[in-house]
Amino acid sequence: MDPTLDYQYEDYGEENDNDTCDFSEWEPTYSLIPVLYMLIFILGLSGNGIVIFTVWKSKTKRRAADIYIGNLALADLTFVVTLPLWAVYTALGYHWPFGAFLCKTSSYVVLVNMYASVFCLTCLSFDRYLAIVHPLSSGQLRSRSTMVASLATIWALSCLLSVPTLLFRNTVVDKVSNRTTCSMDFSLVKASQLQEAMWIAGLSLSSSTLGFLLPFLAMTICYCFIGCTVTRHFNNLRKEDQKKRRLLKIITTLVVIFAICWMPFHALKSIDALSYLNLAPSSCSMLSFLLLAHPYVTCLGYLNSCLNPFLYAFFDLRFRSQCLCLLNLKKAMHGQISSLSSQKCEAQSQATKV
Repeated sequence: MDPTLDYQYEDYGEENDNDTCDFSEWEPTYSLIPVLYMLIFILGLSGNGIVIFTVWKSKTKRRAADIYIGNLALADLTFVVTLPLWAVYTALGYHWPFGAFLCKTSSYVVLVNMYASVFCLTCLSFDRYLAIVHPLSSGQLRSRSTMVASLATIWALSCLLSVPTLLFRNTVVDKVSNRTTCSMDFSLVKASQLQEAMWIAGLSLSSSTLGFLLPFLAMTICYCFIGCTVTRHFNNLRKEDQKKRRLLKIITTLVVIFAICWMPFHALKSIDALSYLNLAPSSCSMLSFLLLAHPYVTCLGYLNSCLNPFLYAFFDLRFRSQCLCLLNLKKAMHGQISSLSSQKCEAQSQATKV
């Protein structure tokens, strides 16, 4: 049903042995969700494209944080490119007309983005922790070679953790409704319904733990130490310390927005996984709530991929200045200001002569 989920809501009636549930109201609005997807696609494509272009062109002025931000934008850009496929899929009533290859690869890209985004944010937070809490002894840990190694690890780990989706995601034809869905197919490994439930719950809980809970816990610990250090030492700020604090504010905002966007999705996903293990309520009302809330919390998570560039532009004066310079807007604005100033001077001169 959705690219980031390891299960199908259509299976609820069988998995939970609750045949009295009315599933007719489960389908979300087929018109609203595609519109939201396409809006995220347009904003994410343009915003992340500008971020990648700015980081790539500003070779001489790059900070370590800029490299991680560039990779974060790359992950988001790669993901939003797949959104038109999912918009069409939803608009057609969850019918997948694009074939098995695109079903597998686009689902795989979604999960790779989720892991790469949170891992990049974790590295950004750890980089700020080293720069502020251990500025003198962390030179080697913040070297260029270490940064390249960490980025290689981020992408390799993200690709590796997303492999189950690449293996199990496939097109499944429903002969009754004559509809083809892009969903997880465990027919190769399951011997019973119980084993399938274990696979669904295991993959769902592991992705939420590794892709959200543990990285967010690590970021929280980093910012607790950073907050203590800032409170203790940054009362009288030098110019360099002010720059550090401004960058810290940007990264903190990125982490908070990431948590707000993705926490509802992972909470809902975990509740559903626990219901497969009979560790959470599986009543009709609960299952209906999970289904109806699912597409909207998914959109909220996807929204994070287009918000980041606007956060950089809003909070980071340096980034905004670089964007304007690279897009030749700063020169144009400077030219307009100079032209207005010269016109004003000429007017004053004429007034003086009169």
